[in-house]
Amino acid sequence: MKLSNKINFYTAVLFAALLIVMNLSVYYTFNKLILNSELNTSAKEMEKTTNDIGKSLGSISEAELLRSYVPINGMIQFVTEDNNPLSTVTSPTEQALIGRKAEFHQGEVSTFIVFQKKSYTFESMPIILLDGSVANLQVTKSIQPATDNLKILRLVLILVTLLALIPVVVSSRILSKLITNPVTSMIKTMKEIRQSGRFKRLTLDGKSKDELYQMGETFNHMIDLLETNYEKQKQFVSNASHEFKTPLTIIESYASLLKRRGLKEPELFAESIEAIHSEAVRMKDMTEQLLLLAKHHEQWNIQKSELNLSDFMLRTVKAFQSAYNREIHFQQKNNFQKTVVTDEKKLKQLLYIFLDNARKYSDDAITVNLGIKHDEAFISIADKGIGIQKDELPKVFDRFYRVDKARNRKKGGSGLGLSLAKEIADAIGIRILLESEEGVGTTATLFIKTNKN
Repeated sequence: MKLSNKINFYTAVLFAALLIVMNLSVYYTFNKLILNSELNTSAKEMEKTTNDIGKSLGSISEAELLRSYVPINGMIQFVTEDNNPLSTVTSPTEQALIGRKAEFHQGEVSTFIVFQKKSYTFESMPIILLDGSVANLQVTKSIQPATDNLKILRLVLILVTLLALIPVVVSSRILSKLITNPVTSMIKTMKEIRQSGRFKRLTLDGKSKDELYQMGETFNHMIDLLETNYEKQKQFVSNASHEFKTPLTIIESYASLLKRRGLKEPELFAESIEAIHSEAVRMKDMTEQLLLLAKHHEQWNIQKSELNLSDFMLRTVKAFQSAYNREIHFQQKNNFQKTVVTDEKKLKQLLYIFLDNARKYSDDAITVNLGIKHDEAFISIADKGIGIQKDELPKVFDRFYRVDKARNRKKGGSGLGLSLAKEIADAIGIRILLESEEGVGTTATLFIKTNKN
């Protein structure tokens, strides 16, 4: 069963059940009120009739007395203790009551009876006759008009319930369409994506920010992620096949040389082994960077925490300086005590990329500055290397782009470092400013929002 049909069916059934319960409650309430009213009226009339008849006994014959108080649609009679009716008077419309068996009752009786499928109120009250014997004065009165009215009410309520179900079914159908339209649209979009192989998104109505809108928004976000990951994977395959071609060719060439002449020429053997090792290491680094770039930011498991920037920079610069035995001049403002909220590991990886670039393309000392500009802390890494031409500066963050391809290849670069740096910076909310002048050097500045303290 379709979701729209389920909503339509369950809504109609629920509303019908509620309507039936409500109408049953109305019917039984009115039924009880009307019948109780009839019984109370009969009891009061019986009390008055008994008093009047008791006062008139002896002065008027019993038959005439009873005829004066007979109900319009009922019967009145005296019943002795041996269950025999002394006098019985019935209205013209209720002659059939004469055939009802008389019964003497101890005490007062006020109840409903059914005789020949007709409803009556029955009242019985003890009375002392002229001879001193005790008898019952019994009055039976038809309440058929009240029961007929209750039948009409029952019929009206049934008809109202049936008629009310028509707009309920129609409205539930409209409601089910309103609710399932986004779902139907989503299914249609998914089918189009499957058939065409192209990513499509839902057109959202921004008037209502309900759960259906959120579902559509989540769907579009999911499609964005899928498209991004698909493009990253496609780009990964394209980049990998392109970039691995050269090192694999080099490795194959040197391996062929080794097979032909390696054992005879020790110098060629050493050269080949060094080249193969160098290309293998470069392929390993390139693979790690490509795999990281192929991931979406949300898959990087970023864990931000408060970080004392001054202490962090001292540790990072010292570790890099010891590892590569390079001179690094670290400068910071006096009493720099600003903290930032960032991912320490990702920030360190980002710094190592720029420090490594400065190390590769400059033989002079590297300068690292830490300071505050406006509401942001900044870390600048400056080298006195070859620099970058102005027209090439905007392209350096593109994957596999090399300013000096021959020199970059010699240094072991893959053209992925700055692209990876841009991805990391975007992921942890850091702004990068790259300034360079050919033949003078390059300065990379990282801007990080600080905690106000």
